[in-house]
Order: sequence, then C-alpha cells, then structure tokens
Amino acid sequence: MEHRPRRHPISRPIVDDPYAIGKTWVHWVIYNIPTNTTGLPGAVPINKTLDDGSLQGTNDFGRIGYNGPCPPPGKVHRYFFKVYALDTTLSLKSGATKSQLEAAMSGHILAQGEMVGKYGR
Repeated sequence: MEHRPRRHPISRPIVDDPYAIGKTWVHWVIYNIPTNTTGLPGAVPINKTLDDGSLQGTNDFGRIGYNGPCPPPGKVHRYFFKVYALDTTLSLKSGATKSQLEAAMSGHILAQGEMVGKYGR
C-alpha cells in the first residue's frame, strides 16, 4: 500500500483462488479502508466494521472477514491479492460480496495492483 495515490480511498484487498474446483473462490473482501492506512494488522478481527471504519464483505465461505487457503492435496493453488485505488468512498454497507464490490467500483478505479501467493498441501 506504500505506492498508492495518497488522497484517494482504497479498496483492499479482494483475495481469491481462480483455480478452486468449480469456480473462483473468494477468501476475503475488505473495502473503504481509510486513506491514511499504510498496512493491516496480522490478525484482522472478524468484524463487519473495523475500528478504523474499514468494511469487510462476505467471502465464499459465507462468512465476514478472511478465511485462509485450504486447497485439496496435490496441485499448488495460486491466490490473488488485488488492490484498487478509487476516486470515491463506496456507498456499500458491510457484508458486500466480491461481485457487489466490483460493480460499485466500476468507473472509479484510478490504479490497481496484484500480488500472487502460492500454497499447496
């Protein structure tokens, strides 16, 4: 988050696994992170609204917050951490899904980045 436009809200991150069986599996949706945020704690609380006002969405486990990787044994899966700088604060309530977030961000993305992590068992 160090190299994002400083004056713009950021929606960070969407974390998903496009190699999950059957569909892209969403592990985390968090948005409306304040512009002065430079990082997140190692254990983000599983709350709809965080102390700083950030909102967490509903993942594909049907839960609020982050749920980590658990691929089937064998092939290593890739997990995409997507970051977006926006020109507005989104008017979504907490609990939004990835598709609702993407629809709300449409036309408001100023910059974006992506990091890929690999995990297997």
